[in-house]
Amino acid sequence: MRERNVDERPFAESGGGVSARPMLATDRGGFIGRHELWDEAAYAAAGQMRRVVDELGIEMVRFSCVDQHGILRSKTIARGALSAAMRAGVTAPSSLLLKDTSGESVFSVFSPDTGVGAMGFSGAGDMVLVPDPASFRVLPWAPHTGWILCDLHFPDGSPVPFCSRTILRNELTTLAAKGYGMTVGAELEFHLFRSDDDALDTEHIGAPGRPGAALPSAPTTRGSQLLHEEGLDRMQPFVDALYRGLTMLDLPLRSIELEFGPSQFEITMEAGAATATADAIVLCRSAVRRIAAGLGYHATFMSRPQGTEGASTGWHLHQSLTRLGTGENVFMPDTPDAAMSLTASSYLAGLLEHAPAASVFATPTVNGYKRYQPNSLAPDRIAWGIDNKGAMVRAVGGYGDAATRLENRSGEPAANPYLYIASQLISGMDGVERGLVPPAPTNDPYRTDAPELPSNLGEAVDALEADGTFRSALGDVVVDWFATIKRAEFIRYQRHVSDWEQREYFDIF
Repeated sequence: MRERNVDERPFAESGGGVSARPMLATDRGGFIGRHELWDEAAYAAAGQMRRVVDELGIEMVRFSCVDQHGILRSKTIARGALSAAMRAGVTAPSSLLLKDTSGESVFSVFSPDTGVGAMGFSGAGDMVLVPDPASFRVLPWAPHTGWILCDLHFPDGSPVPFCSRTILRNELTTLAAKGYGMTVGAELEFHLFRSDDDALDTEHIGAPGRPGAALPSAPTTRGSQLLHEEGLDRMQPFVDALYRGLTMLDLPLRSIELEFGPSQFEITMEAGAATATADAIVLCRSAVRRIAAGLGYHATFMSRPQGTEGASTGWHLHQSLTRLGTGENVFMPDTPDAAMSLTASSYLAGLLEHAPAASVFATPTVNGYKRYQPNSLAPDRIAWGIDNKGAMVRAVGGYGDAATRLENRSGEPAANPYLYIASQLISGMDGVERGLVPPAPTNDPYRTDAPELPSNLGEAVDALEADGTFRSALGDVVVDWFATIKRAEFIRYQRHVSDWEQREYFDIF
């Protein structure tokens, strides 16, 4: 007779085999069980999570979700309430998904008809954060604290249409039906400043639609320092802490690098499945900021902060398709004289055709469009090149290289990773399905006659609203929701009287 695991459900309770869910009876049922929101793997992961909580003495767990801007929102659940939260999820106001980056509600959240085009949001009613047990981590910077990523559902169990993690998963399900999987790699740049949190004053206090002044900060490196080894040595305490923190979180860290501009750094991640990479990015960004703060720094994934005009930060997204079942990279060409396969070529053509509309997902902030500058290692027009780092899309690899891929260099590091990756998949697969053919590669990306990328967030929103492929893939409700939020953000920016205007006009007119 085999020895039974102490967490295994007794046969008398229909246990045994794959259905022997390693959870106590008190941990089963509730909202999650009633709506069948977990599969067997999730129940197994929940059982493992409970053992880790017990063994490490975890006292609190943050139930986190990702909003439309890619920002983590969470509730911290005490240990005594953890079992109930794992059964029923955690509620949060649905109005979180109807706000711009300042926290200002863009829709009429207290009206019977919010104007968002979907039911379930009136009165700022609750949505349910449903934990994904496989995402559980122990936070290295918060003693006895765990973290778990959640999907969003309405109280009736139906998925919230604006959950960006679900949006990406839906696109990947559609892709799988065609026999493909998606592999994604990420290069994330950020700026690291010395912070002065003691300077917090009334001028730094904001309100929805009117953020407070940024806290004072100072540079950490001098600039013009690309991969300078001694320059990185001077920041070794931060590098050490970053390495320890990211590896303790089991994130797929590949490298930590000193970039060209003052205070500019880059981390790269090993390529992996699309959803896993997106999950890693949201946790990584939070970890970088928190680890930096613990050492007296302020890390920002804003693309072009003041004082860094010579070197904006970007997010280079590497992508390829694999054949399900074999894992074969279908972007790898069959002949030595080809840069990529015919499938990859059509996928590339789709990226180029839909680049204006996809820009609102790749570069979703007003600030990010100030990165599109000629001769800056950031693209300014819609072109591609073979191993050319000035082009919007860079083709990497070739015959015999299993890592053959396309690298989109137009994104900013603040982008919501689920929406950014989904936008690439929608664009590329439209090219594959229509058999599109890309133009010839450019050798001079800043002088080519290729069309320019949108010059501002407003132009990108216009392009998204007019793109039938995105409307077909995401639905009118999702497209209009996101476009409305980003347009409101852009209009608020246009109404602001900037320092430039004050210096330029106040004295001479």
